[in-house]
Amino acid sequence: MSHFWDQNFSAPGYKYGTEPNAFLAEQGHRIAAAGEVLVPGDGEGRNSVWLAQQGLRVMAMDASEVGLKKAQGLAAERGVAMQTVLGDLADWSPDAARFDAVVLIYVHLPEPIRQDAHRRLATALRPGGWLLLECFHPDQLARNSGGPKDASMLYTPAMLDADFAGLLEPEMAWDGETLLSEGSGHQGLAHVTRWIGRMPL
Repeated sequence: MSHFWDQNFSAPGYKYGTEPNAFLAEQGHRIAAAGEVLVPGDGEGRNSVWLAQQGLRVMAMDASEVGLKKAQGLAAERGVAMQTVLGDLADWSPDAARFDAVVLIYVHLPEPIRQDAHRRLATALRPGGWLLLECFHPDQLARNSGGPKDASMLYTPAMLDADFAGLLEPEMAWDGETLLSEGSGHQGLAHVTRWIGRMPL
C-alpha cells in the first residue's frame, strides 16, 4: 500500500490540494487551543499543516515517505512546524491518552484491519478529546468524484458507531451529499459519511 501512495504522491503538485478539508475547517473549533493533534493518513499534509497554522501541536502519520516529505515541504512554506511519523495503520499504535484530537479525513482501511485500527486510534485521546472523521459512504461507488472502488472500504455511520462503541460518545453520525473541490483527487458531488465522537471526561 505504501508503494501505491508513493507513486500517487510522486506526481507534481498535491493530489488533494493544499487547503484543509472543509468539514475539518468547520469542526476544528472543537479542539482545545494549543492542543495536541494526531492526523493519521494525511498524505501530503494539507490538513496537518492547516492544524499547525491554528497553533496546534501536530503529529502527521502516514505510510508514504513521499507524502510525508511533501507535507514537511508544505509546512516549511507556510512557516509552521509539525512532527511526521512513517507507519502503517495495520499495526501502528499511538501513545495512549496523549492527544486532544484525532483527525481522520478520507482514511479508508481494508475491512480486516479497520475496526482494530480505529479502536487503537481512539485510545490515543485524552479525556474530553475529539475524533473527527470524514470518509466516503458506500453510495459513493456510483460516482467518480473520488474514493476507493471497493465497497468494503467505504463506511456507513452505523459501521463507525460499532467501531467506536464503548470507547467514544458519538456527537455526530451523518451521511449525505457534499460538493468536493480538493485537488485533482476529489472533485464533484460526493456521498460522504461524517462522524464525530468524544472520549468521556
